[in-house]
Amino acid sequence: MDEANWRTIPELIDASCETYGDQQALADGEIDWSFIKLKQAIHRAAKSLIVTGVKAGDRVAIWAPNTWEWVVAALGVHVAGAVLVPINTRFKGREAAYVLEQTEAKILFTVTDFLDINYVDLLKETDAEENLDEIIILRGNPNQGTTLFSEFTERSNGCSEEEFSQRKDAVTGTDLCHIMFTSGTTGAPKGAMLTHAAIVRGYNDWADIIGLEQGDRYLIINPFFHSFGLNAGILACLMKGACILPHPVFDVQQVMERVPKDQITMLPGPPAIYQTILNHPNLENFDMTSLRLAVTGAAAIPVEMIIQMREHLGFEKVVTGYGLTEGSGLATMCRHDDDPETIANTSGRAMPGMTVKIVNDDGKEVERGNPGEIVVKGYNVMIGYLNDPEQTAETIDENGWLHTGDIGIMDSEGNIAITDRKKDMYIHGGFNVYPAEVEATMLRHPQIGQVSVVGISDERMGEIGYAFIVPTVGQTPNADEIINWCRKEMANYKTPRVIEFLETLPLNASGKVLKYELREQAQVNRKI
Repeated sequence: MDEANWRTIPELIDASCETYGDQQALADGEIDWSFIKLKQAIHRAAKSLIVTGVKAGDRVAIWAPNTWEWVVAALGVHVAGAVLVPINTRFKGREAAYVLEQTEAKILFTVTDFLDINYVDLLKETDAEENLDEIIILRGNPNQGTTLFSEFTERSNGCSEEEFSQRKDAVTGTDLCHIMFTSGTTGAPKGAMLTHAAIVRGYNDWADIIGLEQGDRYLIINPFFHSFGLNAGILACLMKGACILPHPVFDVQQVMERVPKDQITMLPGPPAIYQTILNHPNLENFDMTSLRLAVTGAAAIPVEMIIQMREHLGFEKVVTGYGLTEGSGLATMCRHDDDPETIANTSGRAMPGMTVKIVNDDGKEVERGNPGEIVVKGYNVMIGYLNDPEQTAETIDENGWLHTGDIGIMDSEGNIAITDRKKDMYIHGGFNVYPAEVEATMLRHPQIGQVSVVGISDERMGEIGYAFIVPTVGQTPNADEIINWCRKEMANYKTPRVIEFLETLPLNASGKVLKYELREQAQVNRKI
């Protein structure tokens, strides 16, 4: 692995400008910037934050789709020595408000016209606005009391070079760079606190392993608010001199049109994306020959799909991996020269500087080939959960092992195959869904007395939510009405797709719901 000569994101931005200079760094609509111009825009945003009163260590949130403004605002936060809080664009007002409240964010960057949604209006249903110093609109018409991004960046003129340099140079590798929220098994999302040094070291190795190169054209369809979009997307491009091409909404037809138009070489995503492209009736009408690199994961992959991706889509390299937010999004990876069976059937082996073990309930390592919980140790493990020492202690043991809650098997080469989840999380279209969080929201519905949500397999989305509901006494709820209510109260990917009413939920002797019974029942009912 190439050893990087930077330890922070501000240092990375400076280094990418020095190394790649006039080469294309970012293309989005009318914006076509070199690494020099991108650095200048980021520094303007950082200076504007300093003038606005953002101090080192302050939290600044961003709730917006993949656009050039996201890149500039987010990296500006890092250069100003503040901590970035990315918010899921699928969140509803109450979900976003919870993140803003937990982090005590001072500033929110957002949009007012994404998919006909005005995010500022969504917040009006909550108290979140009262605690923010300012809301800055990246795209769309400003609401009353908000500031346009162009007006915000004009403030940079009020920041002296001396003050700016002092702030930028004061950022260290041990400082927090992001607080990324992962949904909690206890019902409320938890903020994983991640550091500059871990992120830049880990994703430099990640980019080396996948073979990202100078001049690659990277269509970032993974949301920027996610580790895959921000760290393995924006930052990896800066590290290796690749061009960032943001893609705001995933649509297979649009992606297929963009590949030849923008000469895309790197296309990441969950397996469903490649499967949909391979199955597209007009695939032969699209010139996909520019494609070179694919990085996937988050679901089981047929070996045949890997072979077809190479033969029919022209990918030279297809890589799979496994990581979780608490581990900076990193843990294991296949290598690009692994055989298709290894890439399809495993999530690879530990990345450099990380150790992965499979352990039993007593924390003892099991023999190779036997299932157990995947635990991870290394520089990539988070500092802890924000404001939650109890959950932190539950997740990271006294010896520094991060307990993932995922069940896996390790082969003789150290490759791990994830076989089950200790927790009940399931993956819908590449997004992690935690039933406890969904259930906690659904219990606010007056007609729901008890609810248990499980994930079941689905050909298109990987997995979908199936909710078993015991109605409130005297109530006769309607399944469609409840699904529509859920869509208003939670992100769409969390909304259960199927609802079944029961008189009672199956319980064990200690009163816990027997989820495995419900899962079996749901799979059977789905097939009928």
